[in-house]
Amino acid sequence: MENKIMAEKTLKIKQVRSIIGHPARQKKTMAALGLRKINHERTVVATPQILGMIEKVKHLITVEEI
Repeated sequence: MENKIMAEKTLKIKQVRSIIGHPARQKKTMAALGLRKINHERTVVATPQILGMIEKVKHLITVEEI
């Protein structure tokens, strides 16, 4: 079996809406993504776990592939 090096995709996520009034689970997901304030940006590697978190809070963030 060959050892293949895959190019990891990186994503720039930005919080565009407030988490006030949203369920605690979504607030914890935003914290896990490293987003705390509106207009806060974070660059992350696109792993299945990160993509799942992004899917759960997609109404609060914007995602851009780098």
